[in-house]
Amino acid sequence: MANIAPAPMKTMLSMLGIIGCVLSVGCKSMPTLEQQEQLVQSENLLLDQITSRAVVNAWGKPPFYQSEFAYFFVMPDLSLIPRSRVAAGEVPKGWRGGVHAGEGVYFAYPSRGWLLVFLDEQLVYREKLQPEELRILTNAWSYAARFKTGIDDSSRP
Repeated sequence: MANIAPAPMKTMLSMLGIIGCVLSVGCKSMPTLEQQEQLVQSENLLLDQITSRAVVNAWGKPPFYQSEFAYFFVMPDLSLIPRSRVAAGEVPKGWRGGVHAGEGVYFAYPSRGWLLVFLDEQLVYREKLQPEELRILTNAWSYAARFKTGIDDSSRP
């Protein structure tokens, strides 16, 4: 009977050790706000390492802003691509089937040529665009905003 207890205990400790390793590898430490602002100033826009606050502190409020419930394609490298950045009826090259949803916050900086997308306050997508491409995008946001109702905002999950 004395040998029965240690085996389950060893198994449990092994499992906890494996879980701990997975968590430590999966968790990235965020740079400080000051470090994030320096990254933004140098246009070193690292995904999952920069917050919307750091961008606003470094570049100022975005000239164009959009917030909407959005779907994101989860790529094999765990990066996210907003559904709105993929042609209708298409999927991104290499996509294997993962999808994530949440409140996407889009910042457009035409003078810098950047579209930035945040999810849970972290930068999850960035795209360098030509001024004309950003103008078309922000015009679409303005057009869609004209038809929003209070029901649209209150019915979100």
